[in-house]
Amino acid sequence: MNSTVILTAGLAVLIGVSLGLLGGGGSILAVPLLAYVAGLPPQEAIAGSLFVVAVTSMVGLINHARRGHVRWRIGAFFGTASMVGAFAGGLLGGRLPGTVLMVAFALMMVATSAAMLRRRKTQVAGTNGQRHHARWRILLDGLVVGFITGMVGAGGGFLVVPALALLAGLSMPAAVGTSLMVIAMKSVAGLAGYLTVVSLDWGLILMVTVAAVLGALAGSRFTDRVPETRLRQSFGVFVLIMGAMVLALELL
Repeated sequence: MNSTVILTAGLAVLIGVSLGLLGGGGSILAVPLLAYVAGLPPQEAIAGSLFVVAVTSMVGLINHARRGHVRWRIGAFFGTASMVGAFAGGLLGGRLPGTVLMVAFALMMVATSAAMLRRRKTQVAGTNGQRHHARWRILLDGLVVGFITGMVGAGGGFLVVPALALLAGLSMPAAVGTSLMVIAMKSVAGLAGYLTVVSLDWGLILMVTVAAVLGALAGSRFTDRVPETRLRQSFGVFVLIMGAMVLALELL
């Protein structure tokens, strides 16, 4: 096992730890890990990240389901629309130039960091659980969010959670739990779209996935010991810096 593989596995554990501590967000680092550390082409890095996101989301979904935080019917409705969009995004992403994909991904990182830094406002806006919108709005939002996820490989939780809270009227705990179901569904669909064009080094992808899951399980044990707000803000700043670095690497 060479040093690159060892470094990739070690960083994947750290991604998992951040997922366990934050409940989301860390998976967005899977693309730069696979692209810049493991050396995969952009399409393969994004496709591999979708697999990592799908599996880690399913693991997190189990814990939320045990707490009764998953609304299965709403998740299936929103998730099905997201799968259609994600499959289309994966089909397109597999055919776009690598630089275009990585620039789009970097912009997603910047948007994710902004959402993490502003999360307290989002929570306040989505806690009443009273507003319900027409189903076509939910379907349209699912298609758009799914398309973005399928194309650039990010989980898109910062888009799904507000959508479930504001459009479907879910409380924040239910929106977070249900979002993991939606993220897993659309990540699988996006991966399917990419696999029509690219092939993956499944040994590497499975190793990264296992390391991330183990890290997430370890990180979840410390959720009550680390100040969540400070951790999320620090991680948001880190993701912002990473997004700026990716933009610089691709454009300069």
